[in-house]
Amino acid sequence: MEKKSQLEPIDQGWLDYLSQYITDHKKSVMEKVLTQRTRFLTVVLEDIFKPHNASAVLRTCDCFGIQDVHVIEKVNMYKINPFVTRGASQWIDLHKYHNKEGSAVQDCFSVLKQKGYKIYGTSPLPGSISIHDLEPDEKIALVFGNEHEGISTEVQENVDGLVHIPMLGFTESFNISVAASIALYELVKKVENYDHPDFYLTEHEKQILRMKWFRSVVNKAELHEKAFLKSKNA
Repeated sequence: MEKKSQLEPIDQGWLDYLSQYITDHKKSVMEKVLTQRTRFLTVVLEDIFKPHNASAVLRTCDCFGIQDVHVIEKVNMYKINPFVTRGASQWIDLHKYHNKEGSAVQDCFSVLKQKGYKIYGTSPLPGSISIHDLEPDEKIALVFGNEHEGISTEVQENVDGLVHIPMLGFTESFNISVAASIALYELVKKVENYDHPDFYLTEHEKQILRMKWFRSVVNKAELHEKAFLKSKNA
């Protein structure tokens, strides 16, 4: 397990220190990605049975500029599969919810509601609207259930609505990573029609991510941090 940093969430001196060990090209790529990162849309995974499916969703979210992924753990505990994420897990923020004596669903939804999200469960149940009809006129969280049962009854009863991807064949559902890709593509494409002032990350949020990302790409960052703190406190 990675040792927790002793630094503040944002320390410009530390950023400047790490910057000298990162190529200009890599920093340029990071800056370009930061300008397109968003928390306006987010994804929730409920009790995913197959870890490689959840890892594929993480990769999808990174590709679409989605910064946060929320994982509700019940029976199944999620572990990142690095061969599937292809490094995407180091760029996004993963939030896990596990509550043995309470409700991980309620814990997750409470956090999302406090942040202003409208929550939609993905399901073909009666009353579900097509993803093509869902308008991203406010912050949206999409909940994907596990591969066998879909979203739970508890999720169904606590979301703001249900949404599905129209199917034209005999098969009733897509693989979860495919479903996430289709849904996010549709929403990201539509959001261009809106002028959301809070769609992209704030400068403060970008700085926090720079701290995280710089540290993740510099070799032996923990040793560098010790050296930086020693010189800072001298």
